[in-house]
Amino acid sequence: MPLGVWHSIASGCEKIGPEDANEALRIHTVPGSAKPRRDGWPDKNRLYDYVWLVYSVFFFIEPIARHNLRYWLQFAGAYGLFLVIYSGLVHARTKTQSYLLLSAMCVLGLAYLPINNSACGMLVYVAAFIPFISDSLAVVAGTIAFVCAAVAIEGYFLQISPWAWGFPAFFCVVVGGTNLLTSQKIRSKAKLQLAQEEIEQLAKLAERERIARDLHDVLGHTLSVIVLKSELAGRLFERDPERARQEIGEVEQVSRKALSEVREAIRGYRSEGLAAEIERAHRTLDAAGVTLTCESKPPSLSAAEETVIALAVREAVTNIVRHAQASQCRMKFVSEKGRTSLTVEDDGRGNIRQEGNGLRGMRERIESLGGHFSIDGNQGTRINIDIPVRSA
Repeated sequence: MPLGVWHSIASGCEKIGPEDANEALRIHTVPGSAKPRRDGWPDKNRLYDYVWLVYSVFFFIEPIARHNLRYWLQFAGAYGLFLVIYSGLVHARTKTQSYLLLSAMCVLGLAYLPINNSACGMLVYVAAFIPFISDSLAVVAGTIAFVCAAVAIEGYFLQISPWAWGFPAFFCVVVGGTNLLTSQKIRSKAKLQLAQEEIEQLAKLAERERIARDLHDVLGHTLSVIVLKSELAGRLFERDPERARQEIGEVEQVSRKALSEVREAIRGYRSEGLAAEIERAHRTLDAAGVTLTCESKPPSLSAAEETVIALAVREAVTNIVRHAQASQCRMKFVSEKGRTSLTVEDDGRGNIRQEGNGLRGMRERIESLGGHFSIDGNQGTRINIDIPVRSA
């Protein structure tokens, strides 16, 4: 009988795939934790737990052989109590309930073993249940060892045949050990599934943050240019209509460019390149009345590094146009010892008290490449960026 329990439980658990790991762990770690269906029928996993009662048919061997009414009455009471305890384990809501019911089954098995040796399988059920109730290796091993020791001690002092208590002790070890391996496998699959779900959630969160940063950089810069040129066109409308029309035309071009950039950002395209971004910075700052001086040529960088530096330049220029009230801006690139640094400084009002979304996004991008970002707003604003160059 116990060997059949072992084979059946093992074969049943092998059918559980990775997609069922969470459900299997929830059901078998705390038996009966599954909720009933809405139509009133029990959950199919609960019905599946009752399949293992088929091996309790071996409990009937000795009562059938004796042909004694009193013996049958004793058996009916013990077997009925066993079924109540088993059903309670299947429907238990907490581990505390499971431990209490499992203890009751162990006591029942030890008490009834001297009367009906064929009912020794009750103790094997204890060893079969405990690995799915407790996730502690010490608790499982201790329970199995206790059951085996209790059976051996009881058999020795009551002078029960060694075959009567030796087999249940042996199968407790076999079934308990096998189910321990099976339960650990189920729990490992469940943890892996949870880890995969968590990774997916983190990836989605990171992608949302990336899209938010990109849209902020693209739209923040472009809308600032549109506002600046619109204000300039408004001031020139009376005294220089031709220049005002030119600025309005550029507003239209910038607006169309913004629409294109938003589409490119959604497709994952980040930047046209560092050289193009610096050229755009010249035009934007010139329209705002700020003179840009670039003291060195842009270095040769990989696509990822160039994208990060280009977006940093865009954000820095946007902040100068919006907040700095500057007249001069200086940009400098330095490449040495496998690192590239960029310095952007202006002679504006400075006094930066906290980082906004743009500066925070800039810092996150730089640090994602293993670089360093710092900002000094005491006299004007000075932004320092330093990144390692992994590939040219």
